[in-house]
Amino acid sequence: MTQTQSAPPATWSPPAPSTGTTQSAARTGSRRNAIAQWFEGTPGRMRAFLILAAVASILFGIAAAQGHAQSSGALERAEANAAQLVRIQEIHTNLVSANADATNAFLVGGLEPPAQRQHFVDSMAAAARLISEASTAQPADQNVLGQLNTTLITYNGLIEQARANNRQGLPIGSQYLKDANAVLQDDSLPLVNALVQANQKRVDDEFDGVSHGTIWVLVGGLLALVVFGITLRWLARRTHRYLNIPIVVGAALILIVTIMGGVSLSSASGAASDTRSDAYAKTLALSTARIAAYDARSNESLTLIARGSGDAFDKAFNDAAGVVDDQLGKASGTTDGLQDLWGKYTDVHKKIRTADTNGNWDGAVDMAVGRTNTADNSVTTFKAFDEQSADQLQSTSDDVASRLADARSSIRLFGWLGLPIGILAALLVAWGMSQRLEEYR
Repeated sequence: MTQTQSAPPATWSPPAPSTGTTQSAARTGSRRNAIAQWFEGTPGRMRAFLILAAVASILFGIAAAQGHAQSSGALERAEANAAQLVRIQEIHTNLVSANADATNAFLVGGLEPPAQRQHFVDSMAAAARLISEASTAQPADQNVLGQLNTTLITYNGLIEQARANNRQGLPIGSQYLKDANAVLQDDSLPLVNALVQANQKRVDDEFDGVSHGTIWVLVGGLLALVVFGITLRWLARRTHRYLNIPIVVGAALILIVTIMGGVSLSSASGAASDTRSDAYAKTLALSTARIAAYDARSNESLTLIARGSGDAFDKAFNDAAGVVDDQLGKASGTTDGLQDLWGKYTDVHKKIRTADTNGNWDGAVDMAVGRTNTADNSVTTFKAFDEQSADQLQSTSDDVASRLADARSSIRLFGWLGLPIGILAALLVAWGMSQRLEEYR
């Protein structure tokens, strides 16, 4: 009987690596070894310091450019947003001015004075033009400005109804006038106030952002100088040469630009801060005073139109007059003569109220619409305040734009220098290190 011999058990062995995989792994290992050898010993450490200092130089240049761009951009946006804020407040002024004309002309009865009617038309046209300009200047305001336009269409329609009825001597005309005033006060002006608040916040944010550019420059400069200092110290200990001229020059350039940039940006930030607390604050105060003055003027007429039942309008006049006094005080130093002109107008207003409460309604109306002599004439005294306050508001507004533009110009040169100096410093580091590396070849 033939005995069958059993086969030995099978065993697993890993597949032999392919030739391509072996060659790829070899190349990877070779590259790693080459990199490791490149950084070995004193020459390798020199190369490491060269790369570190060069990178720090470039980062300094980028930080300097970023610092300039941030401060310059903040100044530019502050200027644009301040101009938009003045534009919005001018819309507000034109609206309350037109309303003051409409209410005062209503007291005349019949056909209103042509000059006063024209002033109303001009004020509404100016408001429409400014709404269009504001919408173009700041897209974020477009939606609210569109809503404002809609309310003004309603307001204009009610004013025309009031005029038509007043010309015919119909009492319902006064109700249309009150409804128009309510639309302005309850629908239009809250939208304007929302725009004012939004733009004030934008201006404040940009003023705060001007100083941030200085931080970029100082941090970038100090970091680069620390790296340069460590590099020079290590070189001095290794090579026993206390100064490496190219690297010292690079460090000196970074130091100079850091000092110049820090001083320049700090100066621009200080100029912006001074503008904010002086010309800008006075511009806001004058604009608010003019708006409140026109509001008071409207309420003076509405009190007379109400004929004995205008206590609410009289209180509104006193509140608005208090705002004018307060804001003129905040604009002290700019409002030369304005307080006296406003005082002359309020003196006439007191005479109007005295005549009305004593039963001389016709005499009070004559003073309110300008039928009396100049000294006791509400129209003339208010016009004097209006014209001078408008001139002074224009002056302070121009001053804001001029100061911010000057601050931006003062840092323009620094913006051009930052990045090129950073690149030059990196090249100087490479030159200085290459001199030492030559000694090891």
